[in-house]
Amino acid sequence: MISSQQTPVDSGETHIVKEIIQPTIKPPHSDVVPAVVIPNGSAKAGTSELKCLPPSYYANFLSNLAKERKPSPIRSLFPLEKTPGLISLLAGKPNPTTFPFTSLSFTSRSPTNPDQETTLTVDGEALAQGLQYGDTAGLKGLRDWIYSLQEREHGRKQGEGWCVSVGAGSQDLIYKAVQAMVNEGDSVLVESPVYAGVIPMFESLHCEQIEVQTDSQGIMSNSLRSTLENWPVGKSKPKVLYTVPYGCNPTGMTATLERRKEVLQLAREHHFIILEDDPYYYLYYGNAPRYPSYFTLELEETEVGRVLRFDSLSKILSAGIRIGFASGPEALLQAIDRHTATSNLQTSSLTQAITFALLDSWGYEGFKTHTARVSAFYREKRDVFEAAMKRHLTGLAEWDTPEAGMFFWFKLLLSATAAAEEDGDSEAVIQTTAFNRGVLALPGTVFLPNGRKTAYVRAAFSLTGEEDVDRAVQRLREAILDARGASAAST
Repeated sequence: MISSQQTPVDSGETHIVKEIIQPTIKPPHSDVVPAVVIPNGSAKAGTSELKCLPPSYYANFLSNLAKERKPSPIRSLFPLEKTPGLISLLAGKPNPTTFPFTSLSFTSRSPTNPDQETTLTVDGEALAQGLQYGDTAGLKGLRDWIYSLQEREHGRKQGEGWCVSVGAGSQDLIYKAVQAMVNEGDSVLVESPVYAGVIPMFESLHCEQIEVQTDSQGIMSNSLRSTLENWPVGKSKPKVLYTVPYGCNPTGMTATLERRKEVLQLAREHHFIILEDDPYYYLYYGNAPRYPSYFTLELEETEVGRVLRFDSLSKILSAGIRIGFASGPEALLQAIDRHTATSNLQTSSLTQAITFALLDSWGYEGFKTHTARVSAFYREKRDVFEAAMKRHLTGLAEWDTPEAGMFFWFKLLLSATAAAEEDGDSEAVIQTTAFNRGVLALPGTVFLPNGRKTAYVRAAFSLTGEEDVDRAVQRLREAILDARGASAAST
């Protein structure tokens, strides 16, 4: 049986049976919101209390679908099965004696010495949990490990009005969060360019996607403030802002501390929830110390509860294992869990058990060592790719050097004259000319909610070896020169 470093936490199902409290105070778009005061050491410097937004605050942030969705009549009672002496006839769980698996073993690299491998075995009670239906929010051992990780990484302690749910990758949880918070036709704030994977989520709800401009320092907070302060009278303001603050997909930007604080201030002033999608948090390789997350920084605000954070293990453990987790206000996680309970019941218990076995064997220091090695790996990949860009694309493209993630976002200079002022259109160049030259990348238009033309391109450097990188970038050079020649010939 795999041992665990656990901290006490309620079962993942207990919060599912709670009903969302209907608002008895002013709605979210009021400036006066009574907070729940919690004595805690995580409080803002100089105070001994942490103020959390009350559960009733989130009632108006929930979509109609989330309000109508009822707790699972079976899963909401799972915690009662753990009552001592109780004989449960509740759930239609298959009898484990019919399962053919008796133990599972796998080998993993040591986080301190990649040449050394360790064999881990999942058996006994750990395997029994992995083979059976489990808590909607995730296996308790894994959730306990995550709670402690969030305290170490982000300074957030249990009992402060937030909780954790495990999903089948962070994409699963983001989709469910959008469904839980956004009604059809709502306006939503999305950084632009934006991760292409969320655009269909909002499009399927016929949302008005309000593009918030970004640069190499993150969200342009002045632009965001102007948008919100000049919002049409009588029109409901957006309830959510979606952002990827580290190594953004596609731009590679990492939001600065100043920009993050400004966005948090606007969230408080204009009452929206920050959807902090952070799959590249552990792929930060900048020279300066890593900036605090939104989840951390809101501890400096007058109260906490305006950040819903999404973490992913895809980039640091395995993309195929499909494990991500959300951390945020309990009322919002309850809505996500109710969705899970009626869609896929839970994230795979077995992949959770395997993941926990690995993380528990490493401990937090081993996890930190592993992620540091992963980020160093991607820094080297970035340097190789940028060196090729400097050799072949100087004068033909413009870019900022990413400090996290696995992408370069660069502007093609498709005209030899007035290149910096002319945006152009990268789509035809990338999809036709570059493809015919033997290189494939993504035209920037797919990352713009309105699909407008852009001269920008996204290139991923995570997989390609040094020789292929050089050939690929050289082929991009030839494609740009082809486009320039065609442009000159047509004038």
